[in-house]
Amino acid sequence: MVDSKREAALRDAIEAFFFAYRAFTAGPDRILGERGLGRVHHRILYFVGRSPGIAINALLDTLGVTKQALNAPLRQLVEMKLVSVRTAAHDRRCRELRLTREGERLEAQLTGTQMAHLGATFAAAGKGAEIGWRAVMRRMPG
Repeated sequence: MVDSKREAALRDAIEAFFFAYRAFTAGPDRILGERGLGRVHHRILYFVGRSPGIAINALLDTLGVTKQALNAPLRQLVEMKLVSVRTAAHDRRCRELRLTREGERLEAQLTGTQMAHLGATFAAAGKGAEIGWRAVMRRMPG
C-alpha cells in the first residue's frame, strides 16, 4: 500500500508525464493530420528510418503490435510512397522496409520537431536533467 504523500507524488508524476507527452506529440500530430495520418504512422516511419531494411516481423516486435494492427497503416504508407517494401535477398519470404526519399523528409520533419522540443526542454531543465530523465525512461518496463 502506498502512503498518501507518495500517492500524491506519483499522481503528480503521472500528470506531468501525460502533459509532457501531449506537448511532445503536438507538433508531429499536426503535421500528420494534414496528411490524414496518425501517431502509428510516425512510429512506423521512425523505426523504419532508424533501421533501413528492417523486416516486417522485426518491426512488429519493435512496435509491440500485431500483424493486423500494422497492416492498414503500413499499407497506407506504401500507397503514399513513403515506405518501400522489398523482398530480402537472403530469404524470399522476408519483406524488408525502407523509407523513400519523401518518407525520409517526412520522418525528419516529424522527429525534428520532437528533437527540438527535447533539446529546449533539457537545456531549460539544467545540467544533469537529461541524464536523470534517460535513467528513468530506460527503467520503465515496456
